[in-house]
Amino acid sequence: MQAVALFPEGPDLRVIEKERPEPADGEVLIRTLSVGIDGSDRRIVDGEIGGDVPDGEDHLVVGHEAVGIVEDANGTELTEGTVVTPLVRRPTDAGSHAAQNGELDMAPAGAFHECGIFGAHGYMAEYVTCEPAYLVTVPASHAEYGFFVEPASILEKSLEQAFAARSGFNWRPESAFVLGNGNLGLLGLARLATGEEFERTYCLGRRDRPDPTIDFIERVGGTYVDSRETPLRQVPAAYEPVDYVFETTGYPKHSVGAARALGPNGVATLQGIPGEATFEFEGGAFHSDLVVNNKALLGVVNSRKTHFEAAVDWLSDVSSGLLDDLVTGRYSVDEIDRALDDSPETLKTVICFE
Repeated sequence: MQAVALFPEGPDLRVIEKERPEPADGEVLIRTLSVGIDGSDRRIVDGEIGGDVPDGEDHLVVGHEAVGIVEDANGTELTEGTVVTPLVRRPTDAGSHAAQNGELDMAPAGAFHECGIFGAHGYMAEYVTCEPAYLVTVPASHAEYGFFVEPASILEKSLEQAFAARSGFNWRPESAFVLGNGNLGLLGLARLATGEEFERTYCLGRRDRPDPTIDFIERVGGTYVDSRETPLRQVPAAYEPVDYVFETTGYPKHSVGAARALGPNGVATLQGIPGEATFEFEGGAFHSDLVVNNKALLGVVNSRKTHFEAAVDWLSDVSSGLLDDLVTGRYSVDEIDRALDDSPETLKTVICFE
């Protein structure tokens, strides 16, 4: 079978031939339909993050946003033909607290591998095997968009964490602000704009009109905020103090700016992971603002099965036309280099095995 593999020594990414895997007891065989590509994949391929190969291997099969069909249920509770999407993390110790409680998204470093990112092969191969505990069922009617489940699950976890952080009182948020108009930012905005949690949505970017991402923001009812004209610190005065911020850029200064954009009792979650960066800011005012206005700043990474299931529910309800607008290219395995190319016009690209 064909697979897309990263050889870290280069780093060198290429299509290779591998033997089709045989499911072990308790595993199913999955025929891969498609695998989405995001910014993390590009950073892995460039050698910036992850890329650690599984023990005893010289390569890492990449890809962590996948959807496929159960080809061989192998005596498990699943049935052949079921459409599924796999979780990303696997425990290094199956008996650990996080593994036993299905909370690998909250596990400390060293307690897990991430399929297609570090320590475990990913899903950009014609066939993969997986235990049913790490699979979530996708309606067959939405198999074409199943690769969106993993990134959409990040927004679901962010919302869960934000509301949990405000559970000590009757929090009634009205406005949500997405930082970044890349593929995760726009997918998150689509979820927030079509959901019931917020009345008003905003999205931060740095692009000039005409631009397809600005068109998308406005199509779903969001307000585009150009950070060159309105820095985050000016958002409360220019628009409104927002109740919730979903940060996707990994731009280090946004960790401070997100808090400044919040109104009293607001919550910001940070999802982007920056490289090394040093900058100065007025720490006293920042600290005071968090305390006096009861603001919360949370780091959010990965997601668990319940978040995947919530993402499936949303994707099952949203229009296919909206999802189509987020996909700027579907490619075959042999076109992996084209799929990884990045440009201002690139949103979500997908490797298709059918």
